[in-house]
Amino acid sequence: MAKLISIVNQKGGVGKTTTAVNLAAAVGALGKKVLLADIDPQGNTTSGYGISRKGLTATSYEVLIGSASAADAVLHTAFAGVDLLPSNMNLAGAEIELAAMDKRDSLLKTGLATVEGNYDYVFFDCPPSLGLITLNALTASDSFLVPIQCEYYALEGLSQLMATVRTVKRLYNPLIELEGVLLTMYDGRLNLTQQVVEEVKTFFPKKVYATVIPRNVRLSEAPSFGEPVLYYDRTSRGAEAYTALAEEFLAQQK
Repeated sequence: MAKLISIVNQKGGVGKTTTAVNLAAAVGALGKKVLLADIDPQGNTTSGYGISRKGLTATSYEVLIGSASAADAVLHTAFAGVDLLPSNMNLAGAEIELAAMDKRDSLLKTGLATVEGNYDYVFFDCPPSLGLITLNALTASDSFLVPIQCEYYALEGLSQLMATVRTVKRLYNPLIELEGVLLTMYDGRLNLTQQVVEEVKTFFPKKVYATVIPRNVRLSEAPSFGEPVLYYDRTSRGAEAYTALAEEFLAQQK
């Protein structure tokens, strides 16, 4: 049975999609079967895997509202071990539609039930908000992973995220747990970085990954070539960091 993990932070620009794209690729490269579900209307995870958002007949939107099966929407990618549930701008209006539907908090869970058994891990790239789509991901997930950038406002809004998770835990999904916290855009030369690291470790004791994701030009370039950084430049610091993260992540699963 797959383990389902939401990659979530309602603050934008924290490396959430970068982490979804590259952690999934690195876990797949280590021999696991992965489904990467793009449930962000921006669809950056989809384009990050070299898939055009135009002309997609079935996406996470159709799976959410029940007009297409997950089996019809899931695409095989060119990258080892990874399948993709793509997204496009159709998803942007889904919040309004979902609000009127029965069992609106568990539509994603229901939609993926027929395919999740094909995978070891399912990663959700959530939108940068705490709306109904993110609620669906958290309701479906066994755990959630929080990327946090090493910048001044790093912890801003995190209390809101944790409050949302507590509500999900109480009302919809009592088993969801914090998978881990990932420090992104790390620059060890800055005093501020060290301060943020200490602050995050205080906020999330024993849940911060030892692996940190550095600022890296190759990491920034890879999406425009439609490839995870592991395939774009295997020797880059970004690729090495996400491979190390995947190894740390998998070691914790045991």
